[in-house]
Amino acid sequence: MNAPENLTAPSLRIRASSWAGLFDCAYRWEGIHLLGLRNVVGLRAALGTAIHAGTAVFDQGRLDGAGLTADDAAGAMVDKLRDPDNEYDPARDDLTINEAERVGLTLVSKYCTDVSPHYDFVAVEMETKPLDIDCGGGVIVRLTGTMDRARIRKGVGGGVGIADLKSGSAAVQKGAAVTKGHGPQIGTYELLYEHTTGQPITDEAEIIGLKTKGTAEIGTGTIRNAKRVMVGDQDTPGLIEFAAEMFKTGRFYPNPKSLLCSDKYCPRYATCPFHD
Repeated sequence: MNAPENLTAPSLRIRASSWAGLFDCAYRWEGIHLLGLRNVVGLRAALGTAIHAGTAVFDQGRLDGAGLTADDAAGAMVDKLRDPDNEYDPARDDLTINEAERVGLTLVSKYCTDVSPHYDFVAVEMETKPLDIDCGGGVIVRLTGTMDRARIRKGVGGGVGIADLKSGSAAVQKGAAVTKGHGPQIGTYELLYEHTTGQPITDEAEIIGLKTKGTAEIGTGTIRNAKRVMVGDQDTPGLIEFAAEMFKTGRFYPNPKSLLCSDKYCPRYATCPFHD
């Protein structure tokens, strides 16, 4: 399986940010990203999107020298959260819009004052150059999109690495960001950064977790060798090779043990024969 550039007429176009979901439950992923099925998200998911919008405004302002403040970031978060075009089901979560706003304001303020200043970011949610993957059998997958919610940070030795923000009710446990399950997306981002810039990723990746339930916490966690997990080595195939087989055969495997296996998160749940 090769990853050549500038192939024409890709069979599939896939946003890089969706890649992790393919390895969580490929059956769910197929429903959402290939069949176009949708399920309405809850308010907590909308809160996560709003928090990321506010923090991105602040970090981009630091890069641009715009002099934006934590109050500016908080305003961007509130605007996003209360955007009338937001589509979410308030019955899916145990919080109100006012409670969500309070949690968001706490986390955005804490991020802007206590977390962001410790990083030397060189890019925020960078747009990437499409990467074509030849899966064989005439199937070409094109990875596209923005490195959603991710930052490129410069390390102490001058090398760069991915810093990806993840929010959720359990994004931080025992004071550290939860990193389990995020490796495929991080590895994809590392591949796309190197493909786009021609510069190698030399630093470990980092997850910055923002906990939205209970006590508002922010923690970090490290992910190592994410790119190698994706591309493999001479002894072990990488996840991309397994994905290529799914794309080539059209068989997307279910995972009834996925934490997202519920009608709350999966639009195929009602008709899926694989869960209990």
